[in-house]
Amino acid sequence: MTDDPLETAVLVRRGVSSLSRVLRGKRPSRLSLNKLSVLGHLYRAGPLAMGALAAADGVQPQALTRVAAQLEEAGLVDRTTDPLDRRRSLLQLTERGVEALGESMRPRDEWLAVRLADLSPTERGVLRLAAALLDELAAPSPDPAAARVARVNE
Repeated sequence: MTDDPLETAVLVRRGVSSLSRVLRGKRPSRLSLNKLSVLGHLYRAGPLAMGALAAADGVQPQALTRVAAQLEEAGLVDRTTDPLDRRRSLLQLTERGVEALGESMRPRDEWLAVRLADLSPTERGVLRLAAALLDELAAPSPDPAAARVARVNE
């Protein structure tokens, strides 16, 4: 095995894609992937403006307008006024939204927990570390120039 970033990228993408396909098939949710994604972002980050939510999802704010309206109509999110900028509204998860997200994720988490139980504590530790690294990789990219300067100054 080499330390080639492209080779590593291929291996990580394949593994993440395979696991994602299996998890999506573990009891289809009543909610679309777009709706689950919005609920998940709100669960992790708290109330968000449409622009921030769209950026987190990698889409234009207009693309989320209909999804947000449907989630609001279903009582899964509430729209509130941004206390820092009264011209903007924020979407926030309702208790019902938290429950819907949990119902959707629970079968997947339970299936994965059964599979993880077959691994050693060391292997599970490696996966916890990998999960943190994957979250870091998925975070919005910092300014490349600033990142280079930060690495040079370390």
